[in-house]
Amino acid sequence: MNAGTSSPTQGSDRLPPGTWKIVSVAAIGSFMAQLDATIVNVSLPDLVATLHAPFSHIQWVVSGYLLALALTLPLNGWLVSRLGGRAVYLWCFGAFTLTSGLCALAWSAPSLIIFRLLQGMAGGLLAPMAQMTVARVAGRQMPRVASAMTAPVLLAPLLGPLASWRWIFLLNVPVGLAAFILAVLFLPDDRHEERPRPLDLTGLGLLAPALVSFLYGMDHVTRPYGSATLGASLVLFVLYVRSARHKGDDALIDLRLLRAPAFSVSAVIMFLTNGVSFAGQMLLPVWLIHVCSVSPERTGLFMAPLGLGMMCVYPLIGRLSDRFDARNLTGCGALLSLVGTVILVVLAYSGLNVVLLTIALLLRGGGAGAVGIPAMSAGYASIARADIPMATTALNIMQRIGGPMLITACATFLGWRLAAIGAPHVASTAFAETFGLLALFHGALLLTTRFIKPSEKKHQFGLS
Repeated sequence: MNAGTSSPTQGSDRLPPGTWKIVSVAAIGSFMAQLDATIVNVSLPDLVATLHAPFSHIQWVVSGYLLALALTLPLNGWLVSRLGGRAVYLWCFGAFTLTSGLCALAWSAPSLIIFRLLQGMAGGLLAPMAQMTVARVAGRQMPRVASAMTAPVLLAPLLGPLASWRWIFLLNVPVGLAAFILAVLFLPDDRHEERPRPLDLTGLGLLAPALVSFLYGMDHVTRPYGSATLGASLVLFVLYVRSARHKGDDALIDLRLLRAPAFSVSAVIMFLTNGVSFAGQMLLPVWLIHVCSVSPERTGLFMAPLGLGMMCVYPLIGRLSDRFDARNLTGCGALLSLVGTVILVVLAYSGLNVVLLTIALLLRGGGAGAVGIPAMSAGYASIARADIPMATTALNIMQRIGGPMLITACATFLGWRLAAIGAPHVASTAFAETFGLLALFHGALLLTTRFIKPSEKKHQFGLS
């Protein structure tokens, strides 16, 4: 691994020709994956009714997708080294489009679960491949390019609730076919750039089950079998680390990437950013509905400023990255998110105030939008171009485990405080304390951003 090695095109402030064509293909892939996740999450009650299945079965439409996604995610780097990024992306688009059509035609809960498992296996590669494609072509201009790519993805949560689950799956078919054609036309053939690596079967046999059992265990941690599964996943992670250290760059994920301080800091930031985002999205609706007696319909409306804050910030990330280095930009974003969360603590104690809630969610959304892309760009800047596929896999794994870990931490703490307090009328105190715990995680995120080198922006992709 040669940290800091850059390609010629990355040495210029100007984007290489055809960059926006490639980015458009990547944006469609991210949009499709996000849209499918959104429609399933908001359509669980409709799925229970239309497929005539209990909620415990329908829940596997979501859980099965996430577990299948975790199963294939570690293969990203190896597949790119063997087939090339273009070929893998084409296979991802094709498989995701086909399985989306199958999901739309599902006639029962078991059939939909099976099709979602297959879709998850393709989705486990689709999102990181989109991210990798942008990182490769954008070079030091990644903040500007990534922000433009991410903005359309934020529309997916708004479109998801507007149509039935079958129509959203069907929508992926023509969109996926169009994206496949665009990928054939626009994505360059990169097979000559890759060094084929042997498949680390030992690493795959340890890391893939570790991720799957970790996600499953975190989702069922309050039950004995969930705790046992979680313990088994930690053992598998330790065994993988020992194996990967022995195999070096032939490992499924080369842990020597973490020797680059900027990359390791970026990985921790992505873990915390995803964690605090998902934990907040879990806590807020529960608090609004069960403590503030807000209807589910109005709860969705009250949550809208969160996405609005992100949509306002993402288009500006490119310009902000040109004026401020990654350390200051991510630190400012983390501070805004922290302030927004502290306001939630105050609201939980004092009672709902719609104006303050709107301000808090705008700060959380805008702050989150200012953290992820600059931190990710700083991480990519510290590694060689040839290591981007493996680095993408590592960053995505950190993101995937961050959400469940912090959700479980906050949910477990909330359950403990509710049981300790007892009286229903003081449940707001338990939520205030849980929002306080979430604020501590935001504080950890703010502290981590200070470990980004101040000059990281000026040295992106090996430039001085």
